[in-house]
Amino acid sequence: MAVERTLPTPEGRDLLGLVRELADKEVAPRAAEGEENAAFPRDLFALLGRSGLLGLPYPSAYGGGDQPYEVYLQVVEELASAWLAVGLGLSVHTLSCYPVASSGSPGQKERLLPDMLGGDLLGAYCLSESHSGSDAAALSTRARRDGSGYTVDGAKSWITHGGRADFYTLFARTGGPGASGISCLHVPASTGGVAADAPERKMGMSASPTAAVRFDGARVGADALVGEEGSGFSIALSALDSGRLGIAACAVGVAQAALDAAADYAKERHQFGRPIAEHQGLSFMLADMATKVEAARELYLAAARRRDAGRPFGTQAAMAKLFATDTAMQVATDAVQVHGGYGYTRDFPVERYMREAKVLQIVEGTNQIQRMVIGRALTGGR
Repeated sequence: MAVERTLPTPEGRDLLGLVRELADKEVAPRAAEGEENAAFPRDLFALLGRSGLLGLPYPSAYGGGDQPYEVYLQVVEELASAWLAVGLGLSVHTLSCYPVASSGSPGQKERLLPDMLGGDLLGAYCLSESHSGSDAAALSTRARRDGSGYTVDGAKSWITHGGRADFYTLFARTGGPGASGISCLHVPASTGGVAADAPERKMGMSASPTAAVRFDGARVGADALVGEEGSGFSIALSALDSGRLGIAACAVGVAQAALDAAADYAKERHQFGRPIAEHQGLSFMLADMATKVEAARELYLAAARRRDAGRPFGTQAAMAKLFATDTAMQVATDAVQVHGGYGYTRDFPVERYMREAKVLQIVEGTNQIQRMVIGRALTGGR
């Protein structure tokens, strides 16, 4: 079902039309086979780049699209509805560009952003480690000052695009323990000493590689430092506020795809002499699914409008990520139920949506962490 959208500009409406056509013709037809074969669709990201979609919320002066988050997130939703690996990949790339775009020096922006936003490069965001997922301030990867640059040693875990990215936005320890000792570095993937392990074997999102990335004496120049030494943790958290909105949009895309599949099946499948959609128990289930999807969409859009207006939005981003991803999991599970036994087979896409929805409750801050963020905002805690 085509979602009726409210967009702030005619340019945004034209953009969404382009994205919807691209998603229908180029992305969706490849999703099932791509996931079955764990085939990373690098060419589709090149296509997104040529279409001007890899830098939408960033300034046109550096190759971006000058689009508000309200528009950018709906692009993410459309792509995620067609294939989550692509929608999530766009969100992760946008997250990876954020530190340079927000905290880089004028020289760094001029030198790095045109290639990062122009479509030829794909980024990855390196914050998590095997022992410091939710407790990101406990990371141990170290960047030691070495003459005119830094030498990096350590490993990052659960990195989307690990081994396939062209650059890594890396958070490493340049000082003492705790958040104040963390800095942000821009590390090209071609840097000596940078390598990725084999991709993780996941229950879903097989076409999106997730791998550990290792830094073994990797040396970068002093100009790789983004922002000031010791400011990396605040940069990381600021980036994640925006990134969580991207995950919320991805979740709504998956939920919408599951709802559409369930509604279509319910109209076609007959039992007891009529379509199962006409049975009250099932029609009420579809009604609840549709209501949750619409509510999740409005929640992420409301947070996006706060961001676009320059207002605080971190708590609202946590709420949107929490509600949208829980909604995606529930709606995808219900879509499997609507399909009955067929929903448990790979002949229909809903089992894939169910497997994909699960990871969205985990990435970029588990939903337990989102509840901590919201709770502290309510009570004034740390």
